[in-house]
Amino acid sequence: MTDIVISQALKIVDKTLEPDRLNTVEELVLKECWAGKTYQEIAVDSGYDSDYIRVVGSRLWQNLSNAFAEKVTKNNFKSVLRQQARKGAFSFSTLELPDGQVPLNSDFYVERPPHETSTYEEIIHPGALIRIKSPLNMGKTSLMIRILAHGRSQGFKTVTINFQLAEASLLCDLNKFLRWLMANITLQLGIESQLDSYWDEDLGTKVSCTTYLQRYILEQLSQPLVLAFDEVNHLFEYPEIAQEFLPLIRFWHEEANNFSIWKRLRLIVVHSTDIYLPLDINQSPLNLGLPVNLIQFNFEQMKDLASRHKLRYQVENLDRDITLLMKMIGGYPYLARLAFYALSTENITFERLLAEAPTSCGIYRNHLQGHLSTLKKYPELGKAYEQVVCSDQPIQISAINAHKLESIGLIKLVNNMVLPSCLLYRFYFREYLAAEI
Repeated sequence: MTDIVISQALKIVDKTLEPDRLNTVEELVLKECWAGKTYQEIAVDSGYDSDYIRVVGSRLWQNLSNAFAEKVTKNNFKSVLRQQARKGAFSFSTLELPDGQVPLNSDFYVERPPHETSTYEEIIHPGALIRIKSPLNMGKTSLMIRILAHGRSQGFKTVTINFQLAEASLLCDLNKFLRWLMANITLQLGIESQLDSYWDEDLGTKVSCTTYLQRYILEQLSQPLVLAFDEVNHLFEYPEIAQEFLPLIRFWHEEANNFSIWKRLRLIVVHSTDIYLPLDINQSPLNLGLPVNLIQFNFEQMKDLASRHKLRYQVENLDRDITLLMKMIGGYPYLARLAFYALSTENITFERLLAEAPTSCGIYRNHLQGHLSTLKKYPELGKAYEQVVCSDQPIQISAINAHKLESIGLIKLVNNMVLPSCLLYRFYFREYLAAEI
């Protein structure tokens, strides 16, 4: 038998009763009956008179009986709706699990003007450099893949390098690292690797790498190449590599001012925090090009995302609930998607979702426990964050700890002071961190 969830049942009922739609109490009765509650239980929980709830239910089943041309009752309505779904008369857009980047063809990508427009325009410029910065789970990679797709629509070649895929042994040896980088580029472009023909010990690793990129890769391409570096902040954990490679990115970008061949190269640099290594400002690529600093969703963007999940709320309740949700989680895209996905697919009320949010039994439990594991793995970082969540005022912590906590989205900076990035983190980690670290 075809199984459906309450959000799909509501869609079937709404479609069947068009142009009419369920009012607030009818929707309440349908949801609670779907969960197996009696009319009396619904009345007690909602505060309505039990006779009124019974009348609303009786009217609802009668309306559905007329629409489906078969007897619908409280006892069989779930079976009837499942049969209607099995007939294929109703199509359901599959909700995406809110995990990782938002796919290109997704209905759940919310634009944050002017970033999409400005980056699409910038990537077309010869020698362009775009820097995308934001904490974890804010949509950096989702924006990056859209810039790359726009580049491909212009006939550009595109390559993505995620530095989290580099093995630790590569990140301890500059020569191995740069050969790995160039090998990845040639592999993704579908051209034969000629590393040994261009690598010269006498010239050095960085010159060999630059020569290979210029004379072998760029010169044989008739189209511009968009080279996207994702998770650049991962290199910050390997200072010797970062302090050699980051100036090299800057050099490649600046060569577009000197040689036309380098104008074919467009660069996208994606990172979660500013560099905290002692690097000359004139050597870093993180102060050049077009900066894109992704911030949290505003109210209208949160409301847009909620509507894409087809949440079953009246407008005035939706506004109220989004306001309450933002007090708990701010406008973090990933946390918002988790909430709207749960409300759309699970039999959970908004009040319950919010009450359980900062606990180990709420919808954010895996997300919070993941952060807790990280803080347990690095006790110094955990102790620093414990001080942050236990203080009612912004405090000052070491620059390195601040950068690391900001990169994973646990804090926000106020001048030189820090505080938890949202109440969800303050409530959860104030409760669980002291016992774990």
